[in-house]
Amino acid sequence: MSLSNYEETRTIRAAVPDDALAISTLLIELTARYIAHELSPEGAKRLLGSMEETAIRRYMASGYRYHVAEAHGELAGVISVRNNQHLYHLFVAEPFQGQGLARALWLTAKSASVEAGNPGVFTVNSSRFAVGMYKNFGFIGHGEMVDQSGVIHIPMQLECRT
Repeated sequence: MSLSNYEETRTIRAAVPDDALAISTLLIELTARYIAHELSPEGAKRLLGSMEETAIRRYMASGYRYHVAEAHGELAGVISVRNNQHLYHLFVAEPFQGQGLARALWLTAKSASVEAGNPGVFTVNSSRFAVGMYKNFGFIGHGEMVDQSGVIHIPMQLECRT
């Protein structure tokens, strides 16, 4: 599919609780494929558990802002932001990768966060797989960390004062 055809058929909207199962399915599938193999078994289990449908519903209920992208009636990507400042999830389904969808989701979430009072400072705990994408968005990494359960992440920050 060409980018122009994709853009004509894509929509990005605020997620609702009924989206939680589809969001969870996408997150778990992509995390298992691209991230979990680098983690300890305990870390992979913890990370994947944090992406189950009930967890997504809890995040939504506690104020995490989720946006979903749809194309041709299917979930193409998802982004969530905690406290209008911490990018929590950003995943794009494989058929839609490399078409600018991650950037479109990021710009949507960033705009919503700034409108809600964020002065332009954002953080993310990136996987190794996603560091290049976040660097392309302007985030700067602050070294690699491993938490007690073996989850690897790279803390990154973006200052885009408006």
